[in-house]
Amino acid sequence: MTTAAPSGEFLHIVVGYDGSPPASRALDGAVRLLRGRAGRIVVVWVAHLSSTVMLSPGAVAEMEESFDELAPEMRDQAAGELDGGGLDWGFERRQGIVADELIAAAVSLRDARPGQTVVIVVGSSSHVSHRVVGSVTVSLARHAPVPLVIVP
Repeated sequence: MTTAAPSGEFLHIVVGYDGSPPASRALDGAVRLLRGRAGRIVVVWVAHLSSTVMLSPGAVAEMEESFDELAPEMRDQAAGELDGGGLDWGFERRQGIVADELIAAAVSLRDARPGQTVVIVVGSSSHVSHRVVGSVTVSLARHAPVPLVIVP
């Protein structure tokens, strides 16, 4: 993996994480990218409501409650992959469209810290249907306003 960020520059890495194998690879890639640099990893789990759920207010409330229960589990799972490395990291739970929320997290960091580098890191999807109809990775590749690292 090559990067253009100088080793002395502070690096913010936004990692899309959902506990899946591609997300774990992305987290590992972020750790390797940060190695030897000053920076921070922000693990972002996006709770996504399907369009079917959005049609029912009762279902939305039930899913949001489930997301609230899942968030600590996602944080703990990410912590298990990150702790012990001496890295500065944080966890954010967001809700919405995954690619949009990862971009929003990155833009928020970029705007709050001008002059510092912000990068989004995600794992590539192995689902065949994503290659045909698109995926989070494809959407990010088209719309990310910051550098994007896709970990195979």
